[in-house]
Amino acid sequence: MRLLVLLLGIIFIPALAVAEEKPSGAAIEYLQMSPKFTVNLEEPGKYLMINVQLLVEGADAVEKVKKHLPALRHELIMLYSGRSMETLQAPQQREALRQETFKAFKRVLEKYENSDGFKGVFFTEFLVG
Repeated sequence: MRLLVLLLGIIFIPALAVAEEKPSGAAIEYLQMSPKFTVNLEEPGKYLMINVQLLVEGADAVEKVKKHLPALRHELIMLYSGRSMETLQAPQQREALRQETFKAFKRVLEKYENSDGFKGVFFTEFLVG
């Protein structure tokens, strides 16, 4: 009988421990900044059309980013406008622009509140025409 109780304990205790585990960390969400950005480049008649998505962790951070979307959009328009086509052609240049965008967002969020929960920026569409 003791052996049976011992065996049942060995089998069921790990299963209970696994069932009690709760997911840790806040939910991750991607926020699309819409409408997409279309800005004039330095060359006459040339433009940049770019779709930006933000990686945000936690409900509080999502609300904070949504609250400051007008300031974030303004920052991007100022950042992207007037660039030359030559500075946007190579993948390394686009990656540098993505990193510059991330830093600009952090700066804006820190200015108005804080950037906690803001994790990344991704370009899901990038067209130079």
